[in-house]
Amino acid sequence: MSDAGPVERARENLTGIVSTLVTGIWLAALFTGQEWWLAFMLFGYIVVVPIVAMLFGDDEEGTNHWEQESQTTESSDAREGTDEALETLRERYARGEITEEQFERKVERLLETETLEDVEDQKRRAEKRRDPGERQPEYE
Repeated sequence: MSDAGPVERARENLTGIVSTLVTGIWLAALFTGQEWWLAFMLFGYIVVVPIVAMLFGDDEEGTNHWEQESQTTESSDAREGTDEALETLRERYARGEITEEQFERKVERLLETETLEDVEDQKRRAEKRRDPGERQPEYE
Protein backbone atom coordinates (compact mmCIF):
# COMPACT_ATOMS: atom_id res chain seq x y z
CA MET A 1 0.00 0.00 0.00
CA SER A 2 1.30 3.46 -0.80
CA ASP A 3 1.82 6.26 1.71
CA ALA A 4 -0.11 8.75 -0.44
CA GLY A 5 -2.37 11.24 1.28
CA PRO A 6 -6.15 11.36 0.92
CA VAL A 7 -6.01 13.82 -1.99
CA GLU A 8 -3.58 11.64 -3.94
CA ARG A 9 -5.64 8.49 -3.25
CA ALA A 10 -8.81 10.32 -4.34
CA ARG A 11 -7.11 11.39 -7.57
CA GLU A 12 -5.93 7.81 -8.21
CA ASN A 13 -9.45 6.47 -7.63
CA LEU A 14 -11.43 9.29 -9.22
CA THR A 15 -13.05 7.09 -11.85
CA GLY A 16 -14.43 4.75 -9.20
CA ILE A 17 -15.56 7.66 -7.06
CA VAL A 18 -17.41 9.30 -9.96
CA SER A 19 -19.01 5.98 -10.92
CA THR A 20 -20.24 5.55 -7.35
CA LEU A 21 -21.61 9.09 -7.27
CA VAL A 22 -23.44 8.64 -10.58
CA THR A 23 -24.95 5.40 -9.30
CA GLY A 24 -25.98 6.97 -5.99
CA ILE A 25 -27.59 9.99 -7.64
CA TRP A 26 -29.61 8.03 -10.18
CA LEU A 27 -30.72 5.50 -7.55
CA ALA A 28 -31.81 8.34 -5.24
CA ALA A 29 -33.69 9.92 -8.15
CA LEU A 30 -35.31 6.61 -9.02
CA PHE A 31 -36.46 5.86 -5.46
CA THR A 32 -37.76 9.40 -4.90
CA GLY A 33 -39.87 9.23 -8.06
CA GLN A 34 -37.89 11.73 -10.16
CA GLU A 35 -38.58 11.48 -13.87
CA TRP A 36 -35.02 12.34 -14.93
CA TRP A 37 -33.26 9.35 -13.34
CA LEU A 38 -32.91 7.37 -16.58
CA ALA A 39 -31.53 10.32 -18.54
CA PHE A 40 -29.06 11.05 -15.73
CA MET A 41 -27.97 7.42 -15.56
CA LEU A 42 -27.35 7.24 -19.30
CA PHE A 43 -25.56 10.60 -19.40
CA GLY A 44 -23.49 9.68 -16.36
CA TYR A 45 -22.30 6.33 -17.69
CA ILE A 46 -22.01 7.26 -21.36
CA VAL A 47 -20.44 10.72 -20.96
CA VAL A 48 -19.27 11.62 -17.44
CA VAL A 49 -17.58 8.38 -16.33
CA PRO A 50 -15.68 7.83 -19.61
CA ILE A 51 -14.41 11.44 -19.62
CA VAL A 52 -13.20 11.11 -16.04
CA ALA A 53 -11.58 7.78 -16.92
CA MET A 54 -9.77 9.37 -19.86
CA LEU A 55 -8.60 12.35 -17.80
CA PHE A 56 -7.75 10.67 -14.51
CA GLY A 57 -7.85 6.95 -15.25
CA ASP A 58 -5.00 4.52 -14.98
CA ASP A 59 -2.23 4.69 -17.51
CA GLU A 60 -1.59 1.56 -19.58
CA GLU A 61 0.96 0.21 -17.12
CA GLY A 62 -1.54 0.17 -14.27
CA THR A 63 -4.61 -0.88 -16.20
CA ASN A 64 -4.17 -4.56 -15.45
CA HIS A 65 -2.30 -4.13 -12.17
CA TRP A 66 -4.01 -7.00 -10.37
CA GLU A 67 -3.70 -9.28 -13.35
CA GLN A 68 0.01 -8.46 -13.78
CA GLU A 69 0.65 -8.93 -10.06
CA SER A 70 -1.10 -12.30 -10.12
CA GLN A 71 0.89 -13.47 -13.15
CA THR A 72 4.14 -12.27 -11.59
CA THR A 73 3.38 -14.11 -8.37
CA GLU A 74 2.42 -17.29 -10.21
CA SER A 75 5.50 -17.24 -12.43
CA SER A 76 7.83 -16.56 -9.48
CA ASP A 77 6.16 -19.36 -7.50
CA ALA A 78 6.59 -21.70 -10.47
CA ARG A 79 10.26 -20.71 -10.81
CA GLU A 80 10.85 -21.26 -7.10
CA GLY A 81 9.16 -24.66 -7.28
CA THR A 82 11.22 -25.62 -10.31
CA ASP A 83 14.42 -24.44 -8.65
CA GLU A 84 13.64 -26.43 -5.51
CA ALA A 85 12.81 -29.54 -7.53
CA LEU A 86 16.02 -29.23 -9.55
CA GLU A 87 18.03 -28.84 -6.35
CA THR A 88 16.39 -31.95 -4.90
CA LEU A 89 17.16 -33.90 -8.06
CA ARG A 90 20.78 -32.76 -7.97
CA GLU A 91 21.11 -33.84 -4.34
CA ARG A 92 19.56 -37.24 -5.05
CA TYR A 93 21.87 -37.74 -8.00
CA ALA A 94 24.91 -36.66 -5.97
CA ARG A 95 23.99 -39.14 -3.19
CA GLY A 96 23.62 -41.91 -5.78
CA GLU A 97 19.89 -42.41 -5.18
CA ILE A 98 19.12 -42.07 -8.89
CA THR A 99 21.12 -42.93 -11.99
CA GLU A 100 22.31 -40.42 -14.56
CA GLU A 101 19.59 -41.59 -16.98
CA GLN A 102 16.90 -41.16 -14.33
CA PHE A 103 18.28 -37.75 -13.42
CA GLU A 104 18.25 -36.55 -17.04
CA ARG A 105 14.76 -37.94 -17.66
CA LYS A 106 13.39 -36.28 -14.51
CA VAL A 107 15.06 -32.94 -15.31
CA GLU A 108 13.64 -33.06 -18.83
CA ARG A 109 10.15 -33.81 -17.52
CA LEU A 110 10.45 -31.07 -14.91
CA LEU A 111 11.48 -28.47 -17.47
CA GLU A 112 8.64 -29.50 -19.80
CA THR A 113 6.10 -28.99 -17.02
CA GLU A 114 4.82 -25.44 -17.10
CA THR A 115 1.43 -25.48 -15.44
CA LEU A 116 -0.69 -27.54 -13.08
CA GLU A 117 -2.80 -28.58 -16.05
CA ASP A 118 0.31 -29.98 -17.76
CA VAL A 119 1.10 -32.04 -14.66
CA GLU A 120 -2.47 -33.37 -14.55
CA ASP A 121 -2.34 -34.26 -18.27
CA GLN A 122 0.95 -36.09 -17.80
CA LYS A 123 -0.49 -37.98 -14.84
CA ARG A 124 -3.55 -39.04 -16.88
CA ARG A 125 -1.35 -40.22 -19.77
CA ALA A 126 0.86 -42.20 -17.37
CA GLU A 127 -2.20 -43.82 -15.75
CA LYS A 128 -3.59 -44.80 -19.16
CA ARG A 129 -0.26 -46.42 -20.06
CA ARG A 130 -0.22 -48.36 -16.77
CA ASP A 131 -3.90 -49.40 -16.82
CA PRO A 132 -4.92 -50.44 -20.31
CA GLY A 133 -7.59 -52.75 -18.77
CA GLU A 134 -10.43 -50.43 -19.67
CA ARG A 135 -11.49 -51.32 -23.17
CA GLN A 136 -13.55 -49.15 -25.43
CA PRO A 137 -16.94 -50.65 -26.35
CA GLU A 138 -16.98 -52.22 -29.78
CA TYR A 139 -19.52 -50.87 -32.20
CA GLU A 140 -20.80 -52.82 -35.17
